[in-house]
Amino acid sequence: MKISQSWLADWVELPHGGDALAEQLTMAGLEVDAVTSLAPGFHGVVVARIVELTAHPDADKLRVAQVDLGDGTLRQVVCGAPNARVGLVSALATVGGELPGGMRIRKAKLRGVVSEGMLCSAAELGLDEDAAGILELPAEAPVGRDLGDWLGLDDTVIDVDLTPNRGDCFSVRGVARELAALNDSALTGPASASVPATHDGVLPVRLAAPEACARFAGRIIRNLQPGRRSPTWLTERLRRAGIRAIHPVVDITNYVMLELGQPLHGYDLAQLSGGITVRFAVSGESLVLLDGREVTLAADMLVIADDQAPVGLAGVMGGQSSAVNEATTEVFLEAAWFAPEAIAGRARRLGLHTDASVRFERGVDFALPEQAIERATALLLEICGGTPGPVQVVEVPEHLPQRPSVALRAHRLQAVLGTTLEPGEVARIFTRLGLVAESTAEGWSVTPPSQRYDIQLEVDLIEEVARIHGYDRIPRLAEQARLGIRTATESRTPEERVRQLLVDRGYQEAVTYSFIDERVQTQFFPGEAPIRLANPIAAQMNVMRRSPWPGLAAAARDNLSRQQARIRLFELGAQFELGDDGEVHERQVIAGLALGPVWPLQWDLPDRRVDFFDVKGDLEALLTLGNGAERWTFVPGEHAALHPGQCAVVLRDREPAGHVGALHPRLAGALELPRDTFLFVVDVAAALGARVPGYRSVSRYPAVHRDLAVVVDERVLAEQLLESVRGSAGPWLQSVEIFDIYRGDRIDKGRKSIALSLILQAPSRTLTDADVEGVVDSVIDRLGSELGARIRD
Repeated sequence: MKISQSWLADWVELPHGGDALAEQLTMAGLEVDAVTSLAPGFHGVVVARIVELTAHPDADKLRVAQVDLGDGTLRQVVCGAPNARVGLVSALATVGGELPGGMRIRKAKLRGVVSEGMLCSAAELGLDEDAAGILELPAEAPVGRDLGDWLGLDDTVIDVDLTPNRGDCFSVRGVARELAALNDSALTGPASASVPATHDGVLPVRLAAPEACARFAGRIIRNLQPGRRSPTWLTERLRRAGIRAIHPVVDITNYVMLELGQPLHGYDLAQLSGGITVRFAVSGESLVLLDGREVTLAADMLVIADDQAPVGLAGVMGGQSSAVNEATTEVFLEAAWFAPEAIAGRARRLGLHTDASVRFERGVDFALPEQAIERATALLLEICGGTPGPVQVVEVPEHLPQRPSVALRAHRLQAVLGTTLEPGEVARIFTRLGLVAESTAEGWSVTPPSQRYDIQLEVDLIEEVARIHGYDRIPRLAEQARLGIRTATESRTPEERVRQLLVDRGYQEAVTYSFIDERVQTQFFPGEAPIRLANPIAAQMNVMRRSPWPGLAAAARDNLSRQQARIRLFELGAQFELGDDGEVHERQVIAGLALGPVWPLQWDLPDRRVDFFDVKGDLEALLTLGNGAERWTFVPGEHAALHPGQCAVVLRDREPAGHVGALHPRLAGALELPRDTFLFVVDVAAALGARVPGYRSVSRYPAVHRDLAVVVDERVLAEQLLESVRGSAGPWLQSVEIFDIYRGDRIDKGRKSIALSLILQAPSRTLTDADVEGVVDSVIDRLGSELGARIRD
């Protein structure tokens, strides 16, 4: 928001200006982005009146003007502007003057005619972008006066970047109110008095959606004088705030919005049919806005409607059908309070961003509408004449915001600030801020004013005290705390160890957004209800992610587009799920993605692309960090985002803890990724859980090695064989490993031979042949009964 320093000075005494003023505002929480001096980039430019205009003798598009500078002599100036006319007051750059960009004005001949200066456009003076004609000044502008002095260009514009919670500062008065509190000075401003009605005309107003609009002020003003123009002082203030002058009614409503913070709208009364109704739109209704765009309205969009159709999008922009124009003689002024939640996001959905919507989304003072109507009425009568009717205020009080008191404990204030403030100083700060404070046994009970939506908690009051007292006045104290040695646990693998292992295996850590595009989420998890954000920061970040996979896939695609062929990414972060109780649950997971060659380019190993077992091996290495490899198993499974034939469910103690597999071909095509892209995800709590090492004596007796080759169906998993062996071999089994798999002519079709290596050892004696044969027989019997295995011939 841009505010001129001279406008601020009308409301509050400024002890300093420019950069010092910007520093004070920034330190108080109103960050200043820029301070721009309006000192004119020209000199020797004066106010002049054209008193005579004749055709140029040797140029069809040029004319010769005689201009009066108020000193009793006329200057001859050659001019080609289409709007030049007798009686026009404009800006003349005199001989010896200089324009922005260093252009010096000299006496010259144009097509044989002497020109003693230059009549300038607003663009040539650096005041505006309008270069269609020379600058038109009011007829009452003082001829001969230096233009920069008369326009008050010795001014500074301060650009304040307000945080969303400080909607109360979205006006000149709001910023002045802050400065008055900071400097303990009086808030003045122009006198605000009620304008008496001179007729009794009113327009019926009905609030059909009081939860969205609980207060509506309106006034009919008749007998406006068409053709009037906004005075220079008003258009200059609008220009310095970045707003272009359009029409006196529009200019005045914009001016009051900038001054007080209350958006207003002026309707051409003759274009309204019947009364005004504030209601929600009927889904599919259309409205042509002031900028000429036709929009289709949704059922949650609030509209201002007459008896026939919507005439404005509430809190955003008016409609073209009821816009004021040069012939307008009767207007209906509107100033309403709209609930922030009824306006938030609607403008963005339609691709709009207006001064009104920005203010209403943050919260406008619900006590302002009537005052704003009175201020706008006074300005309109001053500039355009007219006869006002009574101010009509329609409201539903129970739907207006409430301002409950907030308790502030003195000891809590001291604890947070780290310093002690006198109770009297705290009370004075509250008074300077317009807060009503009452002393209590523990501190204060504070009631915020109507414009302060941001004061709801004790910490908000502490912030207010700190801001006004001055952050730079709070002493810097070294924090004192007892240092203790944290208990190191062996029951959980450190996250840093997990990160380091994956980095050692060629992965790079990625950090992706927790908010993603709903369309991408639906591709990975079709049929699952998305967790939508009420106010997303961008259209493509409107849901909370169900998994880190979409973010990793997007990162992989970006790397592929930059000629990175071998990609290994992992992320340790949160995913969000909607529970059966309707609540959002956050779960920490480790997710990874791999694609491209197994090894970086080198000469010794064959060129091979990563496959399922490579990624499964990486995941197994991670899972065995916790000294509990036997607790983890992989079984065939399904996942909507993974290839049906290359997907495994990761189980810990037979409970699902994650997935690993190839990206589904459908997704690979949609995301422009190779089909041999592999993903994994595993729950952090399960993956990082570790078994505490325990003592076990080493047997002094020899171990016995036995190999078995069994033939089983192709459907039998290696993990099933290993589990069956472990369950039948008894306590002497030290390890069992698979060392060969054979498929060929000597094996029936649909079957395979798996060779197992068993290590047997007893802790207290040497095993006999009978002991070993008994274990082997038990294993063979179990494999045969459970899995249909037979010993290979």
